[in-house]
Amino acid sequence: MFTGIITDVGEVTDITRAGDAGDQRFTIATRFDMETVPIGASICCSGCCLTVTTKGQAQGRGWFTADASGETLSKTTLGTWQVGRRINLERSLKLGDELGGHLVYGHVDGVGRIVSITPEGGSLRFVFETPDALAGFMASKGSVAVDGVSLTVNEVDGRRFGVNIIAHTQAETTFAHVKPGDAVNLEADMLARYVARLLERTRQ
Repeated sequence: MFTGIITDVGEVTDITRAGDAGDQRFTIATRFDMETVPIGASICCSGCCLTVTTKGQAQGRGWFTADASGETLSKTTLGTWQVGRRINLERSLKLGDELGGHLVYGHVDGVGRIVSITPEGGSLRFVFETPDALAGFMASKGSVAVDGVSLTVNEVDGRRFGVNIIAHTQAETTFAHVKPGDAVNLEADMLARYVARLLERTRQ
């Protein structure tokens, strides 16, 4: 479980096949002190919860490997990652940690895309488009995780929703390097999912 508050922007340094089922193994460089991260720990990688399988420190920088199944590759942006890709990283939440964003599970619900990026005061207004299945989970003033970043929805228009991203968030995440048309991992707020499920059951 995570908070959606990014604590490092890592870089994919190697991608290899893992097994015979189309799985892939990513090697990711990070500023995390990997001596404090156990094998088997969960790290949220641009919104997708991955398990540390090996790790190390080299030249003052940490690194870890994580495997992604063919299913994960097909349902997230991970299937398009290439060496050099910058990704948002967050270590898992510990009991007693400050919950600065909202509860993020690292279970990607779908892949959306950036429709537009417009300067607005001291921030940037991003408009995202969701897959049809996720549109009903977006609500004004609700929460959403975009590439693992906890954001507040400003407005919803059909399959599109807008958020404002302040300069600090841009500088500390991959949002400083994205452009319209780019794909993003989306995770709906868990509360929205349960409300939608309850409403569905009452209509049956």
